[in-house]
Amino acid sequence: MSVKKIIVIGSCNTDMVIKSDRLPIPGETVIGGTFLMNAGGKGANQAVTAARQGGSVVFISKTGNDVFGKQSIELYKSEGINTDYIFSDPKLPSGVALIMVDAHGENCIAVASGANGSLIPADIEKAKAEIESANYVLMQLEIPIETVEYAAAMASAKGIPVILNPAPARTLSDKLLNSLYLVTPNESEAEILSGIKVFDWESARQAANVISAKGVDNVVITMGSMGAFIKEKDQYHIVEAFKVVAVDTTAAGDSFSGALVVGLSEGKTILEAVKAAAKVAALTVTRMGAQSSIPYRNELSLLESKLATA
Repeated sequence: MSVKKIIVIGSCNTDMVIKSDRLPIPGETVIGGTFLMNAGGKGANQAVTAARQGGSVVFISKTGNDVFGKQSIELYKSEGINTDYIFSDPKLPSGVALIMVDAHGENCIAVASGANGSLIPADIEKAKAEIESANYVLMQLEIPIETVEYAAAMASAKGIPVILNPAPARTLSDKLLNSLYLVTPNESEAEILSGIKVFDWESARQAANVISAKGVDNVVITMGSMGAFIKEKDQYHIVEAFKVVAVDTTAAGDSFSGALVVGLSEGKTILEAVKAAAKVAALTVTRMGAQSSIPYRNELSLLESKLATA
C-alpha cells in the first residue's frame, strides 16, 4: 500500500498547564497543583497524531524566532514530520496557551496566538506545489480564517479532500463549507454552524443535515463521552465512545482529527476511520497534556486495559 501524503495546516503553541483539584472562579486563586509545559496547538497536535498513527505528514505553520518555536520544530522533526514549511515571524512570539485542568479532567484554556495569527495566504502560496501534490489536507481555526479559506480553495481546485476541524468555534462561510470533503465539529461548534443545540443523537442528526445542506457532504459531530454522529452523504452512523476514566481532555478532539485523516489516507471508509479515531481519542484523555498524551499506533492495545479499569 502506497503511503499517502497528509498536509496539516495550522497552529503550534507551547502549552503551560496547571492541574489542580478544581478550576478557579473569576477573581479567585486556587493554591496547589502540578505544573507541566508541553508542546501544543491544535494544528501541531493533529500533525503529531497523524505522524504517530503512521501518516506521512507535512506541517505548515508559523512560529516566532524564539526558544519556544525552535524547540517545537525540533520536536516535530523527531516525530518524522516534514517541517520545511514552518515559517518564522521576525517580530511576533510563538503561540502560547495557558491551560488549567481540574481533578475530573475538565479544562479551561487561554491562548496568545502570536505568530499563528500571521500565517497568511502568501505563506500558503509558498507551499503550493506541496499542497497540490497532497492526498489529504487537514486544518483547524487557530490561524486566520482567510488563510484557511485560501488553502481550502487551493486544494479543492485540485480535487484534494479537505478535512476541517472547526475549532475554536466560529461561523463559517458557505464558500468554505463547499470546498470541504469533511467537517468535524463538536456539539457547540455544530450549534454555531447549524443553529441547532446538539445534546442527543436526534439533534445531532438535525444539525448535521443543516450543515450538510450548506455544501459539505460529510459531517462528523463529536459528542464527548457519548461518541460521534456521522452523516456520510445520505447515510447516518453512530459510533459509541469508549468508556474510560478521563484525566485530561486536552487534545482529545485534535487526536481524533489527526487519527481520522490517517484512516482515510489508508483507504478506510469514514465509518471505519471514525471508529479508529475514537480509540486514539479515548486513550489520549487518560493522560495529561497535549502532545505528551497522544498515543503511538502500537500503544492502542493499552486501551483494553484502560477499559477494564474504567
